[in-house]
Amino acid sequence: MSALSEYDHGITKISRINQEDTAMFIASRMGRLGTETAFEVLGRAKQLEAEGRDIIHLEIGEPDFKTADHIKEAAVKALREGHTGYCPAPGIPSLRKAIVDDVERRRGVSFDPKRVVVTPGAKPVITNTILTVVEEGDEVVYPNPGFPIYESMINFVNGKPVPLPLREENDFRFDPDELLSLVNDKTRLIILNTPGNPTGGILKKGDLERIAEVAKKHDAYVLADEIYINFLYEGAEHHTILSVDGMKDRTILLDGLSKSYSMTGWRLGYGIFPEHLVDHVVRLNINSVSCTSHFSQYAAIEAITGPQDHVTKMRDEFAKRREIIVNGLNAIPGITCRKPGGAFYVFPNVKETGISSKELATRLLEEAGVAVLNGQSFGEYGKGYLRLSYANSVENIEKALGRMKEFLS
Repeated sequence: MSALSEYDHGITKISRINQEDTAMFIASRMGRLGTETAFEVLGRAKQLEAEGRDIIHLEIGEPDFKTADHIKEAAVKALREGHTGYCPAPGIPSLRKAIVDDVERRRGVSFDPKRVVVTPGAKPVITNTILTVVEEGDEVVYPNPGFPIYESMINFVNGKPVPLPLREENDFRFDPDELLSLVNDKTRLIILNTPGNPTGGILKKGDLERIAEVAKKHDAYVLADEIYINFLYEGAEHHTILSVDGMKDRTILLDGLSKSYSMTGWRLGYGIFPEHLVDHVVRLNINSVSCTSHFSQYAAIEAITGPQDHVTKMRDEFAKRREIIVNGLNAIPGITCRKPGGAFYVFPNVKETGISSKELATRLLEEAGVAVLNGQSFGEYGKGYLRLSYANSVENIEKALGRMKEFLS
């Protein structure tokens, strides 16, 4: 029999397993590694479904559309042609070329394909960037509320996370003066995300120019997470910090195919790095994943270069759902919700319900059968909010809104 005990070790608790004469330890760095709550809530929701409960899923950031047929056929063709072995660690040349052509078309910024590193999903771009440029004790400014993996990886490398508040009264954009107060000569990296998760907020050109100004002044890198670039509504315009003078060689662009092409399970992302970082990031790829799935990269080429009508159709459907969910939430006593400019999330304020966002998210799942996320899972400044994904059918969204209204009544 093994006994499990815990004891304090620095800032975390370390599990110790005693089995006969063997003591097994878990490295203290693991205590600094966070998680993505969406997958935890999804797991609990699936467990309730297995018990016979009817659960409406508004927790996971996954388009409910299938990958387009022409993309799947490109993968099948690649398999039949034998593209099943290892390939270059930074990605196959034809995909890297397709990516820079697409970036130039959509963002108006040109790159050498050699600056592209293809990864299994976009998260490795976050991980590899932070591992490459952040030393222990370096400061990293990141959006809060924001994607939780940012803070998790900063903590993991023993960097200092510096939250940049995104406040509702400013349409979930940052305050320029507050940014100036947070960035200093210890700042190694500034992370931005536009359109943003979890708020759907969009940064304006002036916001990006202010970030560029302080990044250049303090010699910091910028990680520009633009994974939701294809989801903009009502004529909203996407601006990229890459177009600001002097920023191409200190910015890492993060994008991928999971959201835009409904390819979450394919695990296809990429980063475009300053030239002097590419070899270091490629070595991290080699040490961790060797390379990204070979045949899948041919599907990625087809996604990027092929017909885009399915992307437009998905965005138009999300725009319709956005209206329904925002109007529905604002009709529920105690909830107010701003209309997001991008992505496919809403971030309603639930403070007037008198229930904490954490408790409300738990009870909506357990008692009402609606899976949502506690806003505080995205950082301290998300306290008092929920995140709901409207990547679900109109029928299910309306059913969820009805359940929420009944619960809060």
